[in-house]
Amino acid sequence: MVSHPYVLLALTTLFWGGNAVAGKLAAGHVSPMLLTLMRWTFACCLMAPFAIAHVRAEWPIIRRHLVRLFLLGACGFTLFNASLYLALNYTTAINATIEQSSMPLVVFVLNFLLFRTRVTPYQVAGFGLTLVGVALTASHGDVTTLLTLSLNVGDAIMLFGVLVYGAYTVALRVKPDLSWQSTIFCLSVAAFLASILAAGIEYSLGNTIWPDLTGTSAALYTAIFPALIAQSLYIKGVEAIGPNRANLFVNLVPIYGAGLAVLILGETLEFYHLLALAFVIGGILLAERGGRKTWADSAKNAGPSHPG
Repeated sequence: MVSHPYVLLALTTLFWGGNAVAGKLAAGHVSPMLLTLMRWTFACCLMAPFAIAHVRAEWPIIRRHLVRLFLLGACGFTLFNASLYLALNYTTAINATIEQSSMPLVVFVLNFLLFRTRVTPYQVAGFGLTLVGVALTASHGDVTTLLTLSLNVGDAIMLFGVLVYGAYTVALRVKPDLSWQSTIFCLSVAAFLASILAAGIEYSLGNTIWPDLTGTSAALYTAIFPALIAQSLYIKGVEAIGPNRANLFVNLVPIYGAGLAVLILGETLEFYHLLALAFVIGGILLAERGGRKTWADSAKNAGPSHPG
């Protein structure tokens, strides 16, 4: 069995990169909110046998923090994934993965604004580079469109999802002290409950698309690989080499995502995509270089900084 942390973390980011591709494949085969509901239904069922014992042992803590856990799961898991799958009905998987790669620096900015986390010149420069990369992606290589606000609606929805997940990650500072099995399971159950509401609203508006084989397969992939296996591998990787070094592997997500989108979906990799990737990854690496201790402390308090 493969156990080297670099391999575990490389597989983690590969599965996360495939999440956007699966969502794009599902477009037109299952509606976004129903896909989100199916994802968390499958995830809860698959995870339950491994988590129930931990939940029972830690139930007194869980019961005291039910509202907090529900809000974390509803926002971080349901609202983010619903935004991703909805966005992929209007934009490309390449765009979505590049825009998601700004997540670590969104967390950095929110930590600075809310908790006055120390800022270094490297972090400021890195944040600036990442903004350039995201702007290039969202504007499809023509940043002048930002001045007229004529952005693709899918890119706008994806950027909203990035902000939501960034806020969720910062909010994990106040999550109760539970085992990772109980934490992920409780958040997944909360996501399942919130997804019922979202799917119900979608149905009432007449926008539900019932899943065919492609839609069901995409939902199974998102539940098994990004939601369960990747999160477990990420935790093992963090335990082996520490959160700061493990967090650098998140930079592989847009690379994997773009590659899979080209190979599986036949999307075109434009020059501005390559330029945006260079800006985003360079910005994150620059910020990491200037604030490793700060980021390590933040990671210990906040947990994983990328959605699964």
